[in-house]
Amino acid sequence: MLALLKKELRQYFFTPNGWVFLSVFLFISGIMFSIQMVFPGNSQYPAFLANLPFIYLFVIPLLTMRSFADERRFMTDQLLFTGPTRLLYIVLGKFLSALIVYLTTIALTFVYPLLLSFHGELEWPVILGTYIGFILLGMSFIAIGIFTSQLTENLLTSAVFCFCVIMLTFLVEPMRRYMPASETSGLIWAVILVVIPLFRLYSAGKNWLIIALVGFVLAAVFLLFWFFGKDLFAGFIGRSLGWLSLTRRFLTFSMGILSLDAVVYYLSFAGFFLFLTVMGLEKRRWS
Repeated sequence: MLALLKKELRQYFFTPNGWVFLSVFLFISGIMFSIQMVFPGNSQYPAFLANLPFIYLFVIPLLTMRSFADERRFMTDQLLFTGPTRLLYIVLGKFLSALIVYLTTIALTFVYPLLLSFHGELEWPVILGTYIGFILLGMSFIAIGIFTSQLTENLLTSAVFCFCVIMLTFLVEPMRRYMPASETSGLIWAVILVVIPLFRLYSAGKNWLIIALVGFVLAAVFLLFWFFGKDLFAGFIGRSLGWLSLTRRFLTFSMGILSLDAVVYYLSFAGFFLFLTVMGLEKRRWS
């Protein structure tokens, strides 16, 4: 894995890939810093950082689109599939290399609060907490980008997929406020959430007996909840969408609150998408 990590880092820093990401990120953040902080004479740096995550929409696709799409495009993925290195280590190597480039860029933005510190007192604990949230949020989006990169060999398609998924995570929070909150709509949504993975399991194994058995058990559970705990379905759509809201959890960091739940959530979210990446590569290996 270390050899792959070094190879990926060389590709980032000895080709335009990493420098384009770094330049675009610092250019956009520099403009925002000037408009929000320098010109108005504002010293609320955590508020500036809280508005910065939208940059991820544009820079994370640039950072991750080549991760596996290039391997597939140049057919070097076959070497990865047949080599001695486990796919898990390959995915981790690509993820960590992108993360190192990202952390390098984030470290450079520390110049901003240092400049502000010459003109007034700053809330350094809040700033450091916000940076921790910023790093965790970036890790989650990088994992999304690694996953979307292995879906296609086209760089533009990979970038668009990544952009759309990240955009969806931004839209989840405002969307959930307008979702129906009735018990019936919650039950229908719960059934949909169950049917989709069941259909996926059937597509993978073609075993009707197991699918029917699992479906029967889940249907019985839903009926029990419907007759004895119907209130659980009230507002279920909004609550389930809230589980996907990355930006809502970031706000706790921007307020100086270091939440262990949020840290575990971000790490689990990134791990889940890396797991999906490994599973996707395993499927391609044996197809």
